[in-house]
Amino acid sequence: MQTQNRVNPWQDGLGRVSIRAGQILVLLALSAILVYGLIQVRLVVIPLLLALILAAAIAPLVNWLRRKGWPSAAATGFSFLLLLLALGGLVTAIVFAVIGQAGELGRSATEGFDQVYGFVRNGPIPIDDQQIQQARDAVLDFVTSSTAGAGVVTGLSAAGTFITGALLMAVILFFFLKDGERIWAFVLRAFKGTRLVKARRVGQDSLAVLGGYVRGTAIVAVVDAVFIGLALVILGVPLALPLAAIVFIGAFIPLVGATLAGVLAALVALVANGPVTALIVILVVIVVNQLEGNFLQPVVMGRTLSVHALVILLALTAGTILAGIIGAILSVPLAAVIWAAIKAWNEKSDDEITAEDVSRAEQDTARDSHGQLSAAAATDQSSREPAASRSGAGQGTEE
Repeated sequence: MQTQNRVNPWQDGLGRVSIRAGQILVLLALSAILVYGLIQVRLVVIPLLLALILAAAIAPLVNWLRRKGWPSAAATGFSFLLLLLALGGLVTAIVFAVIGQAGELGRSATEGFDQVYGFVRNGPIPIDDQQIQQARDAVLDFVTSSTAGAGVVTGLSAAGTFITGALLMAVILFFFLKDGERIWAFVLRAFKGTRLVKARRVGQDSLAVLGGYVRGTAIVAVVDAVFIGLALVILGVPLALPLAAIVFIGAFIPLVGATLAGVLAALVALVANGPVTALIVILVVIVVNQLEGNFLQPVVMGRTLSVHALVILLALTAGTILAGIIGAILSVPLAAVIWAAIKAWNEKSDDEITAEDVSRAEQDTARDSHGQLSAAAATDQSSREPAASRSGAGQGTEE
């Protein structure tokens, strides 16, 4: 009898597909475990990411002050305090504006409720007073129930978490500004040779893309908030300053943020000043959004975030599901940075990296480890922009 040659079932086409599918499933499982773990420690992860984004945005000011002869500690402290004063001033102004106009807003809300009440009673589908009273009693029962009390406790816990996260972010931001080069040099210890060159390029291009995105978006957000806030002030809409601040924050959420903020402003105008004022606010929001999308964003942002709209939408959805509003704000810049890092890593193959490149990367890393600003890190954002463009960091799926 002749022994039949058995074919290894893993070597044919179906076997190779099965192996690849198994590898993909393992990677997806590891990714899910990683995301789950990060969500469990989001009190650390979110302040860390926010501090990294703010540090990337303000790092050029710190580097500029150092090149002007400022001591490292003085440059870091001045930039850090300037940023804290800006954020603290914005929050304080919003709080005082809300307190100062709370009475007017309450009267406007009462009038708006009366209008809605009249519409409900006399609208196309009339509802009798008994049904309205039942709905009112249900709301009062909820407010006085233990469920509402638990909600208040949850709100206090969320406020405590927010304060803790804000303090942690401030501390991390200070150390990023003060010892960012040393921290990055410590991370680079895991890389040698050509991989060190690639890793340094990834860091430089990612920082350039992240800083450019934050500064560009901040400029766009300021323009949106100023024009829409000015329109609200001229029209006499209450809480114009807090609404302008919401427009500013909403501008950091691409596609939907500015639109939702404009809708909120229009609703307040509708309740406080009537439908004509609300219509004017909507027109102002549309004009400002068109100005932003067709002129301001292409000029200010350039190619920093030329990512396809579908990628932005998917990133927004995933970020919102995982971390709410903060996730929506962080998801798009993180997606742009990840793409920039991939492009920078693959910009040159190992064979194209020379011994001189390796030697220069090792010297820069050694200087960074002693807290001395390397030539690459000392350059301003304007001189790093070609690196971001060279790597195609913001070209997204269009390439």
